[in-house]
Amino acid sequence: MTRVEEAADSAWTPMFLAWMVAVVATFGALFVGEVMGQLPCDLCWHQRVFMFPLVAVLGVAVLRSDTEAWLYALPLASLGWLVAAFHNFLYFEIIPKAIKPCSEGPSCSGDGMTILGSIPLPLLSLAAFTVIIALLLMVRRRTFS
Repeated sequence: MTRVEEAADSAWTPMFLAWMVAVVATFGALFVGEVMGQLPCDLCWHQRVFMFPLVAVLGVAVLRSDTEAWLYALPLASLGWLVAAFHNFLYFEIIPKAIKPCSEGPSCSGDGMTILGSIPLPLLSLAAFTVIIALLLMVRRRTFS
């Protein structure tokens, strides 16, 4: 096996895991919205804009064993992470309430926006983006090692 093939083999697993995290996060968001009937707030919509395409991008990368997929998946995940971080700052009231973009329509600060009664959805989104970014950086490292 050549060195390029070895790098592709070692990078496939973290790429697959990143795809699985994106799939679970996407189905989770759809479950909360469509099955539980919880309408997403504006910031949740923005996070979906970055998470949903990751399912397709990373899925194609996994199928094609494209070790360079981190180049175009990482910016999507990073922008989603920034929105999720901002959302968490608002949720945990680190940012003043005057800067709330979710003042109209549904809010993520209610009890209905938690899983297991205590884990807020914005925190789950931030965790998902964080794990995806870490896995994509692992793909990058394994590709260039």
